[in-house]
Formats: sequence, C-alpha cells, structure tokens
Amino acid sequence: MRVVIAHDYLTQRGGAERVVLAMLRAFPGSPVVTSVYDPVGTFPEFADVDVRTSPLQSVAAVRRDPRLAFPVLAAAWSRTRVTDADVVLASSSGWAHGLRSTAPVVVYCHNPARWLYQPADYLAGQPRLVAPVLGALTPALRRWDRAAAARATSYLANSAAVADRVRIAYGRSADVVHPPVSIDASGPRRPVPGIQPGYLLAVARGRGYKNVGVVREAVERYLPDARLVVVGDADPGSRTVVLPRVDDAELRWLYANAEALVSVAREDFGLTPLEANAVGTPAVLLRAGGFLETLVEGVSGVFVDDETAGAVAAAVQALRASPPSPEQVRAHAQTFGLDRFAERLRIVVLAVASRGARSHQHDS
Repeated sequence: MRVVIAHDYLTQRGGAERVVLAMLRAFPGSPVVTSVYDPVGTFPEFADVDVRTSPLQSVAAVRRDPRLAFPVLAAAWSRTRVTDADVVLASSSGWAHGLRSTAPVVVYCHNPARWLYQPADYLAGQPRLVAPVLGALTPALRRWDRAAAARATSYLANSAAVADRVRIAYGRSADVVHPPVSIDASGPRRPVPGIQPGYLLAVARGRGYKNVGVVREAVERYLPDARLVVVGDADPGSRTVVLPRVDDAELRWLYANAEALVSVAREDFGLTPLEANAVGTPAVLLRAGGFLETLVEGVSGVFVDDETAGAVAAAVQALRASPPSPEQVRAHAQTFGLDRFAERLRIVVLAVASRGARSHQHDS
C-alpha cells in the first residue's frame, strides 16, 4: 500500500511537524507533499524524506514565512495533484486538505482554518492591516475550504475539541486520534548556556492566542522567586529569558530541568506539556481546549482557571504546595505513545484503502 502524506508547509519546528514525522514512522518511505519546505527552519529529520513542493518553493521570502503567500495558498493547493497513491494522509490546519487526488484522502485535522472560523484568535497580535485583508478574502476562502472538506473521504481530529469544530465548520464527523509524544525523552540532553535549573518554562511560537505575555506577567509581577524561560517569541524581562530557537537536545534539557511547563494558550491539542511530562516535569495549563484531554489534575499537573497573571501565579503556587511525583507524570505521558498513534493510523488508512479498492473493482 502506497501512502502519500501532505502537510501545509514544512518551515517550522512545531507540534504539527512532529506529527508528520510520526506519520512517517507509521508509513516509512512515504513521500511528503507540501507547499514550501525550509530545511533550516524545520526538523532535520525531513532531510531524509522525499519532500515535494509547489511552485511557491522558488520564492525565498515565502520559504521563510509562508503566511506571506496567504492570498495564493488556496490556489497552490488546488493545483497540487497526487496520482501515485493508494491513500493520501493530509495533515492539515487549513490548506493541505485542498489537494486533488485520484486516491481516497484521509484528513488529519489539527484545527479547521483558524483565520476563517476563529478569527479573533488568529488576529491577536497581528498588524492592523491584516484584519481588513482577511475580511475581504474570507467569503471566497470559506467556499474553497468547505468544498475541500467535502471532497475528503474521512476525517480524523487531534482532540475532541477539534472534532467538534470540524462538525460545526464542515458538517463532518471526525474520529479522535491524539497526537503522540514524539520527542525521545531518553535522547541526549545538552545544557543551554546561562540557564540554571529550577525555572518555569513556556514553549510557544509568536501567536497572540498563545498568551505567553500572561505567563511573563505572572512571573514578573506575582512570583518574585521564579524565573521564566521562553522557547519561541516573547518580550524579555528582568527574570524572563527568551530563546528563539533550540535543538532537540537542548529542548530535552530544558524540559528536564524546569520546575513546570506553563501555558495559558487555547490549544487545539497541545503537545508541549506532554513532552515535558515525558521527562517527569509537570504542567500548569489553562482549563480549556485540548489541554482538557492532556492534563490529569493532580497526576500530571494543575489547571489555571482563567487567562490572567494572578490565576497563573496561584496555579504555580498550588503546584508547589502539592507536586505530583515524576513517576506519575512520566506514566501519564506514556499513554500518548508513538506506537499507539501509528497503530490507530494504520487501522484507519487500511480500512479506507480497502474500501477504495472494492469501489474500484465494482466500478470496473
């Protein structure tokens, strides 16, 4: 059985890109179809993969930031055709499900296009000019997006929250297949110069809905004995260190030496808390979205009840007063293993391929 994997764009080191690597573990040797690919910006493991790009790959600025191609990404994906697959597995947050294929398409949905169905989250922190441009493009993009969703053979969602959004946006039911913890907790760890153990850790790209500023405010205003390390984008502070980029060895060290992973993002699923859990580090997470499925209160961490600095500080203090054991925390992360994810995917893809083969025989 030949599986082709599609993904929106391979330009960053995020949870969705880790999921694509996990898909490649489930279906080794599969090619990956994408709009643009930046080998420097994403995980080095993709260097050994047959990555196929669109004509947008020739535009250097778009390789660095695919959002610059926003007005033409739908057209680029509509022109992407896959003719050499038994099944296409599309890892999509809004674009990859728009490809054309002669084979059945299984969409693994990280979230329906945030800019179309959760615009307030998408626009948070964006330049003022983005809102009117998005407003003008939204009607046409929604028509394209819903037509793409209707063509798919079946849908999977990374969380119950996303499955509900798929139902509302597309009228499609989606089975939930949680992403795996794909960072190897037993791999090498390399200390980050200048960082001493015992900090709070936030891992988030520069998106407004990630709410990293709230965590920073909690540390700077309400937790005088705490330090914060942010992997991603944030404003530095007197006790806040920002690391724009780290490799996996450094990330494992940062997870292992943190007091807790802290996030008040409204995540679709949220892999970073589980990555921290995998080395025994608990999490402090907003009681919302995918975090409701990844944190067991008192076992792998504590919840924050609202998106305020005071609530974050109170949750950190609660965790300090009654920390879970590292053994408990690690055991929780193991329930989101790579083998379980791969097995679930294979079952779904084999079933779809089988139905497609029977349909082809019937048509013949």
